[in-house]
Amino acid sequence: MKLECSVEKLKTAVSQTERITGKNLTLPILNSILLTASGKSLKLRATNLSLGVEIEVSAKIEKEGTLAVSGAILNAVFSNVSIGDNVVLEDKDGNLLVKTRKSQIKLKSNPHEDFPTIPRVAGKSFGIDSKKFTEGIKGVYYASSVSDIKPEISSVFIYTKDENLIFVSTDSFRLAEKKVKVKGLEEIPGILIPFKNISEILRVFGEFNGAIEVCFNKNQISFSSENIYLTSRIIDGIFPDYRQIIPKDFNTEAVLLKQDLLNALKLSNVFSDKFNQVNLKVVPKEKIFELSSANNDIGENKTYLDAVMGGEEAELSFNYKYFLDCFQSLFTDSVSIKLSGHSRPIVISPASDPSFTYLIMPMNR
Repeated sequence: MKLECSVEKLKTAVSQTERITGKNLTLPILNSILLTASGKSLKLRATNLSLGVEIEVSAKIEKEGTLAVSGAILNAVFSNVSIGDNVVLEDKDGNLLVKTRKSQIKLKSNPHEDFPTIPRVAGKSFGIDSKKFTEGIKGVYYASSVSDIKPEISSVFIYTKDENLIFVSTDSFRLAEKKVKVKGLEEIPGILIPFKNISEILRVFGEFNGAIEVCFNKNQISFSSENIYLTSRIIDGIFPDYRQIIPKDFNTEAVLLKQDLLNALKLSNVFSDKFNQVNLKVVPKEKIFELSSANNDIGENKTYLDAVMGGEEAELSFNYKYFLDCFQSLFTDSVSIKLSGHSRPIVISPASDPSFTYLIMPMNR
């Protein structure tokens, strides 16, 4: 193998690929990136068996070939190579020689014959703008359970309804739903993407502009663009029927400025107890919207906010961390907070934007 290509493009590809290499003691080949030079491109592949990626970089190929080298070492090398130069990669006595204008590095290779294949997913498919897809995932993934005890909720659930691609996550204490308008989609009854794979999907496609093709069957899902192909396993399970817990009617509603609410929550955090408890009190008749918290070792705090309110008086407690998480999905200046009873969930959404809904279960006081 011998080729020449842009340092900048290869540096980005190595960084993205290396994060998907497996840290597997029983299968050390999974620590490697597989480099395959053929035609007019260099393909970089990595997998941890749950997630696999192939990134193609245009290159001037002098001699075709394949090598597997440590992903961590290769990433460390390219993290310290100057951008602007071209780099030459060459198979030298079974090892990888990396040559730039100012450096020459030799890396030991691993037996590439042991490298597992990355499956080509066959099944239903649809096209979507990558920004829309990552917007949907970013809007909800933080509400997933991080524990694998219940894998069906340690996931992002994706399905279609009324020309919307709907993304949902829950850990049973809170729930996030994001609707993304996509015309012409065929029915998708439900896909469960593992939570632990989500951050890498976002890392690979988060900065990508353009369309991606999504293909899935009951075991695998793939995301492909012009030069990136990424696969993830799908969780075999049934996502809870979450629509049953979203209240249909509300006793109390308040609309207030997002930044005022954020500042008040951060202040309440200073005085919250070990359970992160913050108390909410809404008295529409007296125009009172109050957030309070108390800690026996520090003190206590009450903050009053201006809000447009209606309905009945309400009072409950919640975990402020759950509330703070949803601000990354609120893109309007004002926020709507709806309550439907003492033991019923708080429903938060951007004012005048029905595409995002967030529920928090109240705490027992």
